[in-house]
Amino acid sequence: MAFGAVSEQARVWRLLAHSAWQSGLRWLHGGPMFRWQPFSPTPSRLLIAPQDLRTADSTNAADIYAGRFLFAGYLVETGGRSPFEVEPPSDDWSRALHGFGWLRHMRAANTNVARQNARALVDDWIKSCGRWHPVGWEEPVVARRILSWLSQSPLILEGCDRDFYRRFLRSIARQVRYLRKTINETHDGVPRLTVAIAIAAATVCMAGQNRFVRQSLRRLDQELARQILADGGHISRNPAALVEILVDLLPVRQALSMQGLPAPQNVMTAIDRMMPMIRFFRHGDGAFAHFNGCGSTAADILATILAYDDARGAAPVNAPHSGYQRLTGGDTVVLIETGKPPPISVSDRAHAGCLSIEISSRRNRLIINCGVSGISRGRWSAVARSSAAHSTAIIEDTSSARFLSGRYSGRWLGAPIISGPTNVPVAREESEAGTRVAASHNGYQERFRIVHERDITLSGDGTVIDGIDRFKPTSTLGNEDAYAVRFHLHPQVKASLTRAGTAVLLVCPDGEAWEFVAPHAEMAIEESIYLSDVYSHRRTEQIVLFGRAKTEPETRWQLRRTATPKTVRKRVGESAAPELDL
Repeated sequence: MAFGAVSEQARVWRLLAHSAWQSGLRWLHGGPMFRWQPFSPTPSRLLIAPQDLRTADSTNAADIYAGRFLFAGYLVETGGRSPFEVEPPSDDWSRALHGFGWLRHMRAANTNVARQNARALVDDWIKSCGRWHPVGWEEPVVARRILSWLSQSPLILEGCDRDFYRRFLRSIARQVRYLRKTINETHDGVPRLTVAIAIAAATVCMAGQNRFVRQSLRRLDQELARQILADGGHISRNPAALVEILVDLLPVRQALSMQGLPAPQNVMTAIDRMMPMIRFFRHGDGAFAHFNGCGSTAADILATILAYDDARGAAPVNAPHSGYQRLTGGDTVVLIETGKPPPISVSDRAHAGCLSIEISSRRNRLIINCGVSGISRGRWSAVARSSAAHSTAIIEDTSSARFLSGRYSGRWLGAPIISGPTNVPVAREESEAGTRVAASHNGYQERFRIVHERDITLSGDGTVIDGIDRFKPTSTLGNEDAYAVRFHLHPQVKASLTRAGTAVLLVCPDGEAWEFVAPHAEMAIEESIYLSDVYSHRRTEQIVLFGRAKTEPETRWQLRRTATPKTVRKRVGESAAPELDL
């Protein structure tokens, strides 16, 4: 690996040393020494089953019964063998299998066959992997399995014999004990917080855990206080982290209430802070914005989470701690990323998308980022994280942040961000005429001696978006000053050049139309790809503006709504047809 600076080398060496230290502690606390120790006392019974807020599909139960397991984009047919004995096609597939999140589909089926099959698969795991498995005993996988087993315990335990009941509780107790010993060595961020939630859920739901309840809730309280920022965002700056946390944390709060136990203060305040941020990142169609590792998010999950929001307030517009801005006018929403890379320990999924934007109008998403792939994530991860996959400016086809990509170091550390923008000043102005946000970053200063500045104004009625991208030299520029300003389009938006190639007409499925113009700029429509589609990747297009910082240090562009769909009222019995307001 070629290091760009001594400071980058120092960060990597510190990260390697920390990783080695944690690996040693993990081996000491959860390795062979742990497996040789006798079991801890088995709880006598389960007191409560926390609710599973994730969406279930009962049709998947038939596939599981037939031995077909579709996870992480791979379909494996077991052919009558145990799924825990087949060769997994990928680690992500194996993690999904050992996490048992698929039990909710079997519970949704609500049949005797589904219950017996679920119990047989759980018992199979206890017998074959209950003592150790290289993937099945990774801390985040153990936490996911505990939460799944607890929430689906009515499915697993209904009609079971006493011996299985004891094996089931003994296995959960063993896994919880393992997490208590290794939580400090769990990867920072959402994985460690999920472990804290799983430990808390288990101590609340199992009998005879009174001496652990206060300890587990205190640790959960500490992790929430450390990881949830003042504006409600997560330290990883990944919007999807909020969904992952809330979908597990809300049932724990509910279980505490049902048991008559007070929820820790930070649990309550963290939930209260995160709920508005869920609204902050939502577009008009209910989908989440694709920033910093956030891919497709089911709208029904978001709706379920927001149903627990007692305040039901409007979305905030300024998230300075998380590093995002939200502009709203009429039915139009503009989201801007205006933050520095997250801490290196939680940046393994962060993107180089500083000053990238997403734009939606009503239920139409117009300008997007490419997002992350739900299938074959390893092959597409580097593409998705690059600046070119975001609706922002790039210089010399180079990302604004650098990722660790060494063959050997990456095997141990993943691909965190080791350098990127260190200064991202933001100015916001609001008036009756509209909202203006101006921000800049120095991610290109060290290599190209250029600071990128983006100035965006949204009119009060939401019909006009004015943008300026400036490329300010910090010293004499060399020959490496070519830039491209990219605007990735949602796959449902159709783009066509108009006005002899000086403008682009964007037409949405419902007939809404916008015109994109960039006077005096070289403009083209190029191919792009939308990675965050629920089912697969989709071809799409992008508008690209080209220039050189020495000769064209400023590029102005504008999006103006030119047609609005209007539903024509019909007499009863007649269908409504879209009509354009021109």
